[in-house]
This record gives sequence, structure tokens and C-alpha cells, in this order.
Amino acid sequence: QVQLVESGGGLVQAGGSLRLSCAASRSIDGFITMAWYRQAPGKQRDLVALATSNPNTRYAQSVKGRFTISRDNAKNTVYLQMNSLKPEDTAVYYCNAFESSATSARSYWGQGTQVTVAS
Repeated sequence: QVQLVESGGGLVQAGGSLRLSCAASRSIDGFITMAWYRQAPGKQRDLVALATSNPNTRYAQSVKGRFTISRDNAKNTVYLQMNSLKPEDTAVYYCNAFESSATSARSYWGQGTQVTVAS
């Protein structure tokens, strides 16, 4: 088991920046991927950015060049730096951790943090 706690959300003007943090209750070394998802009202939860244990990164097309994901294994924390924010980035942002073994796979979620971008 692991608890994920997101922080750093809030209200920001369009063009502004925020940095989200996701603190894990134990080492994140073993997680194959750490990721950020977001869910806007009435929409499905979509992948925003993902960092593997290699580490490689992957981004949704809509955030490429504006968002950066990073994982600090020493602090058991994953970050999402969000720059040049747009109103369409408004959503609840969720942290996700995924681990897999020969016999099982598990996905963990945080409680989410609200990001609101005003035009």
C-alpha cells in the first residue's frame, strides 16, 4: 500500500504557473510509472504526464512544451511544473503510481488537487 498526497493546486491567471507535488508515503523507486492525470467536470480522467523509472517521460499533446514532470526518488515525491497555463487546463489533477510484479499489478491514486485557470 501507498498513500499519495497532492498539493500545490489553486487559482491562477492565464499565462501563469503552478507546481504540483505528489508526496508518497513510501519509496517510489519500485513504481514502474508515476503519472499525473486530470479530470475536468463532465469529462473523463486523462493522462497529462508520465515518468517511468528509467526515467523516460511522456506528455499529452495538449501540454507538451508547457508542463514538465519530474520524480525525486530521494524525497519520494513527483512534481508537475505547469507553465503558460490556459483556461482549458482547469481540472482536478490526480497523482498515480503503478507497480507490477510477476503475480500482480496495482495502481494507486491520490485524492486530487484542484487547478483553476482564470481567463
